[in-house]
Amino acid sequence: MRTRQALIRAASEEFDLYGYDGTSLARISSAAGMSIGAVTFHFPTKVHLADTVQEEGLSVTLAALERLSAEMMTPLRMVIDLTLELTRLMEQEPSVRAAIRLGRERPGTEAWSDAWLPTVRGLLDRAYESGQLRTDALPADVTTLVEHLTSGAEAYLRRRMGSDPAFESAVAQLKRVWHLALVGVSAEGPAVPRQTGSSESPAQTG
Repeated sequence: MRTRQALIRAASEEFDLYGYDGTSLARISSAAGMSIGAVTFHFPTKVHLADTVQEEGLSVTLAALERLSAEMMTPLRMVIDLTLELTRLMEQEPSVRAAIRLGRERPGTEAWSDAWLPTVRGLLDRAYESGQLRTDALPADVTTLVEHLTSGAEAYLRRRMGSDPAFESAVAQLKRVWHLALVGVSAEGPAVPRQTGSSESPAQTG
């Protein structure tokens, strides 16, 4: 079991850094300090190893969801804490980052967000029904916002990999972004963005 876990850890780091096509069993065996024979004894092919890494990343994510669901808090607060926890996992767990990347690069496999988006949508439906959201903040649109925030957190993490360790954590950054999302940024009241590609000016549409 220790050997298997060491291989999953090494494979997670390799898939995270180099993606599915850029990772080979030889690279994983070198990273784990084991022979190819030791790798193929547990995982006959790269497909088997990638499947296991994705399952590991999803399992870690679902365990975090289960822990959060035991907390007593309002639905909207739960959504915010959930995104912060997902970002913490992305920051600290190679298997989670690898699961995200593999879900994108391997057609037909489960996307990482499929493990938690239904929970987010259900919580936002409850938040809307209980009056926690403005009437024009529809649950579907806020779910899209959550997707963008988590994708942005992942992009930020990938951009800062190997950089100065004093770089701001993605969790701290997301807390500030959530504050802006909750209070709004316009001092002049809500504004509707113009459609891109429209040839009509505001005067023509008004």
